[in-house]
Amino acid sequence: MANAYDILIIGAGVVGNAISRELSRYRLNVGVLEKELDVSMGTSSRNSGVLHSGIHYKPGTLRAKLNVQGNELMKGLCRDLKVKIEYLGKLTVAQDPVDIETLEALKAQGETNGVPGLEMIDVAKMQQIQPGVGGIRALHSPTTGIICPYGLTIALADNARENGVNFHLGSEVTGILKTENGFQVKTAGGDSFETKVLINAAGLYSDAICRMLGLTEYAIYPCRGEYLILDKRLNGILSVLVYPAPRKGGAGLGIHLTNTVDGNILIGPSNEYVDYADDYACTADIIDQLKKEGQALLPTISTSDFIRGFSGLRPKQTPPEVKGFKEFVIENRKDIPGFINLVGIESPGLTCSPAIALMVRDMVGETLPLAEKAHFMAERSGFPGSFHDLPEEEKADLVARDPDYGEIVCRCEQITKREILDAIENPLGNRTLAGIKYRSRAMMGRCQGGFCMPRIVQILEKDFGYRPEDYRLYSPDSYLFTGHVR
Repeated sequence: MANAYDILIIGAGVVGNAISRELSRYRLNVGVLEKELDVSMGTSSRNSGVLHSGIHYKPGTLRAKLNVQGNELMKGLCRDLKVKIEYLGKLTVAQDPVDIETLEALKAQGETNGVPGLEMIDVAKMQQIQPGVGGIRALHSPTTGIICPYGLTIALADNARENGVNFHLGSEVTGILKTENGFQVKTAGGDSFETKVLINAAGLYSDAICRMLGLTEYAIYPCRGEYLILDKRLNGILSVLVYPAPRKGGAGLGIHLTNTVDGNILIGPSNEYVDYADDYACTADIIDQLKKEGQALLPTISTSDFIRGFSGLRPKQTPPEVKGFKEFVIENRKDIPGFINLVGIESPGLTCSPAIALMVRDMVGETLPLAEKAHFMAERSGFPGSFHDLPEEEKADLVARDPDYGEIVCRCEQITKREILDAIENPLGNRTLAGIKYRSRAMMGRCQGGFCMPRIVQILEKDFGYRPEDYRLYSPDSYLFTGHVR
């Protein structure tokens, strides 16, 4: 049967893709089902991109253990996958004596978790590390880092596919039947899949997958976080990440300033429970709040520096009246043999993802033999990185070999036509504008696609034969055009 697998993973976010990439090391037939038209379309592309050090979680919990382990694993993983990563460090800032007590508790907790290099510092050293930062004391955590979250998620998928994993995009799971030999999974498109092991990595929809198997003890409460993106003009003004001391009962870690590996600064996220797992709205009140709190942490920011807002959703297990955090659910269900269940993987899920993958691999090994492939490709192939970041001699050599490198399509980000073509011809076959954006960084500059989007649409039409009415932004129903007009 064409759609028969040893292992089927539901969800192609960073956790699902980390699992698929890890399992691709073994002689197993692995498939991934994703309801969107591309990987990394949910929480995995809509977060701060922070690699947390491990100070925020109770010692002995999965969150604490996987956070520290994942942080250590990420450097080697990013080297192999050719993904940008920087360990900048973080200042968690106190504004009053109560906050100082919080920071002392975080330092003790982090040291118990095995986080290296933690230090309480005074105002003078704060200003030395980050001139202009507000606050009266800070906890410095040097192993905090940054990464491109969608870049990592896409790279994991690309490498998993290179190693034999099949991705079924636009395949929303609508029903699951437990069978004698495993599971039968049906999708909205009418396809049917069979698998010996089923892994639920559906994120915001993980509780819905549970209910399809009769598990009603889990519930996900979407919690929206909004962000503001600052112009690259400020690149370099922030040398470390800057967070406020967390306040008791919050749904997140508070509004903070975060560098990105591509030169922007993010302010956010807010936290607001919403009713639907696809409510990515941005609101005027929250934008005003982000501006105010961001400027309190770094007063040199001005209103003209803001270029865009976006939002993401946390798959929280705690309802609005409780808030706070709840332990990750990562379980090999003995009552449903072959079902590995992941629920409530919110922050620090990005940091934890390579460690979660190892944990799930071991669970798979309890059901299926793990025989390593002789020729597993650990390094991602065919990805030269950003043309703009290359030395001038390498740029000239590439242009000489391929003139498409000499044509700039996105002026803000200096993205070439070759990079656009490579993004369109991506290994997973995605053809949405969001897919092109996340792979190339076109449309991410100050003009937000005002200059380059028409050119990209033209390339899609003339070079690939697309009709304008077939273009999607990111999902099956996100049409950009209705057709030609005279």
